[in-house]
Amino acid sequence: MLGHNIIKDEEIDILLEDIYQRYGYDFIQYSRASIKRRINRIMTNDRFASFAELRFALKDDPEFLQHFVEEITVNLTEMFRDPLFFRQLREEILPQLGTYPLIRIWVAGCASGEEAYSLAILLKEANLHHKSLIYATDINPRVLEIARNGVYPLSQIKSFSENYIESGGKQDFSSYYTANYDWAKFDPELKQKMILSTHNLVSDTSFNSFQLILCRNVLIYFNKDLQDRVFRLFDASLENLGFLGLGSKETIRFSSIQQNFTAVGDQKIWKKLYPQ
Repeated sequence: MLGHNIIKDEEIDILLEDIYQRYGYDFIQYSRASIKRRINRIMTNDRFASFAELRFALKDDPEFLQHFVEEITVNLTEMFRDPLFFRQLREEILPQLGTYPLIRIWVAGCASGEEAYSLAILLKEANLHHKSLIYATDINPRVLEIARNGVYPLSQIKSFSENYIESGGKQDFSSYYTANYDWAKFDPELKQKMILSTHNLVSDTSFNSFQLILCRNVLIYFNKDLQDRVFRLFDASLENLGFLGLGSKETIRFSSIQQNFTAVGDQKIWKKLYPQ
């Protein structure tokens, strides 16, 4: 049986440098504790006897590299996660966005798409879906496939539905999906205004201007320097008076963009100010 914490810090440095040099994925500034935990899990699950064996597989097997990236970047998510956040979007933010002729929203680090579908439902109920575009991006192509299909385990629907009601949803949640055996397939119409694509927050640049950016529970895996780099990317991508929504444990306080934003309520939503 492989021992826990089998990987040493200096070995992680070598591994991350290898991946960066060979494939351009930059995990060097990810939170070290999180990376170490996930690499150790890969070592155990994939039965690598040594660090050298893992390093060899990463260098010589592009398919294993893809698997490695997916394991490192996996983000757990659910629909209407933190329902009070979505209630604030519903009650305060969407009415302001409704004044625009076209609403552009970026869900960064969208994982398997639950948040993007939640947003599509909010927009539909606010009668804004027809004039919105949701750009849902993630570094991990495998989870984007799940988002494209819009099919989730039926076992999760109960908690999705409870979150939806707590977020202020007034419809019958079951009207948004059809159940088939153990799966729930969400109404393809919700996806009509969704653009799903890979995007690496660490190395890719801004690709549009937005009135709302959501990036929730992604930055907790990044160290402070990397968080700041991503915040600058969001600042450059947001229109004046646009909104930035983060996860419950994340904040722009103490970042280099802090002075450009003001907090809106208590749900980790900030509004971008006009430059002074």
